[in-house]
Amino acid sequence: MARDLNQCQFIGRLGRDPEVKYLPSGVAVANFSIAVGDSWKDKTTGEKQEKTEWIRLVAFDKLADIVGKYLKKGSKVYVSGKFQTRTYDKDGQKHFATEVVLSNMQMLDKK
Repeated sequence: MARDLNQCQFIGRLGRDPEVKYLPSGVAVANFSIAVGDSWKDKTTGEKQEKTEWIRLVAFDKLADIVGKYLKKGSKVYVSGKFQTRTYDKDGQKHFATEVVLSNMQMLDKK
């Protein structure tokens, strides 16, 4: 029987600087988002169409430290990790957050 696969891969640009916090245990946690785009030619009008999706990402431990140190708004990156949905309470309301928990990140800017 085949196992299920939970693996996401994206290439995109950061919309803002990563936010790095530390858990009480001292483990770093970095939160940031990247924009990924798609473009196509409209079949009826012939005009170029574009759409941008924002992908929420979270990195832990050493990867979070690297993200916080080297990535800035506009940085181009390749990321891969597991798709995850979590719940949290805010002001008595239950909220859901969908994000990709990173296992790999590669900087793509030429510097």
